[in-house]
Amino acid sequence: MVALSAIAERSNLPSAWSLKTADGADLHADHWPGGKRPLLFTHGLGQSRMSWTTAASAMAEAGHTALALDWRGHGRSHWNPSETPYSIEQLIHDAEAFAAAQAEPPIWIGASMGGLAGIAVAARHPGLLKALVLVDVTPRWEVAGVQRILGFMRAFPDGFATLEAAQDAVQQYLPHRAQKSEPERLAKMLVPMRNGRLRWHWDPRLLDDLGASGEREMHLLLEAARTLSLPVLLISGSKSDVVSDHTITEFLELVPHAEHRVVRDATHMVVGDDNQTFTEHLTDFLDRHA
Repeated sequence: MVALSAIAERSNLPSAWSLKTADGADLHADHWPGGKRPLLFTHGLGQSRMSWTTAASAMAEAGHTALALDWRGHGRSHWNPSETPYSIEQLIHDAEAFAAAQAEPPIWIGASMGGLAGIAVAARHPGLLKALVLVDVTPRWEVAGVQRILGFMRAFPDGFATLEAAQDAVQQYLPHRAQKSEPERLAKMLVPMRNGRLRWHWDPRLLDDLGASGEREMHLLLEAARTLSLPVLLISGSKSDVVSDHTITEFLELVPHAEHRVVRDATHMVVGDDNQTFTEHLTDFLDRHA
């Protein structure tokens, strides 16, 4: 069942959207209504729907319907009970449900983990997606870069005493950013603990459950990519340590019809580093395939 409830009158502000999966989990998204083909924005591990707010809002203003999902275990969406581990297969089932809930085949826009889920869905269900946009992710990734991300996610098991402490941690992790994260935006990524400290909005069990299984799925994703026939765009950051010339070349050999665009001076966090250039590449692709 899909439920829509408007929470804002202006078109550039989203409404709340929810989906109940076959196993009873509630997934939540921000929804921008529009007349053109739906765009599904999906974030990476440890991120949230808010990673896409600026891009999704811009696409809505251009006339597209846009939805930005909180994956299971993230943000407003369902956390698995303690006896139920997270798994790649579970992630793919959630992705299938998200895509199938749309009125017509959507365009899937996935960063990192979200992009990998899009590859799996497109390969398993030809025709379910209209097109696929991968944001700094390929079926084979650079393990050292992923380990760096997981290291940051594991670095603060006791949370933060203040919002400023969280700001400092993010600034050290992303030193190339000219400014610290906006306090209001960062506050939405944190939740209070019983002891008054602040922790990230995602379930810590994701790190062991999904972080440990990812490499085992790599060969399956490579085979899935080989079968893709829908339009595909890869947008990578020139300073990314998660994708590389090697992984990009391999992907383009597996999917020879795929397009590739590079965002100069962007790291793995392409959208956060240069949302304007990302949106320009996305718009060009949509103009031809949406």
